[in-house]
Amino acid sequence: MRGYSDDKAKIVARLRRVEGQVRAIEQMVEDDKYCIDILTQISASNSALKSVALLLLDDHLNHCVRQASVEGGVVAEEKMAEASQAIARLVKS
Repeated sequence: MRGYSDDKAKIVARLRRVEGQVRAIEQMVEDDKYCIDILTQISASNSALKSVALLLLDDHLNHCVRQASVEGGVVAEEKMAEASQAIARLVKS
């Protein structure tokens, strides 16, 4: 069972909204809409994706990392390193 299992429906719904936003951006380009309006929508889509990423990260920390910390040892160290790397990727984006 994945850490996000309890939030899976919420995550899928958010991703579908992002998918709709991206399609709308594509349509804006097709319709020759104003550049700044397109950039605004791209920014909103990026924010929505980051929101999903943070939800997944929170679920990972509260499920997978917490469980690994109970096990301790190498498993805990690996999960902490994995979480740290994921956070670093999110911060860079």
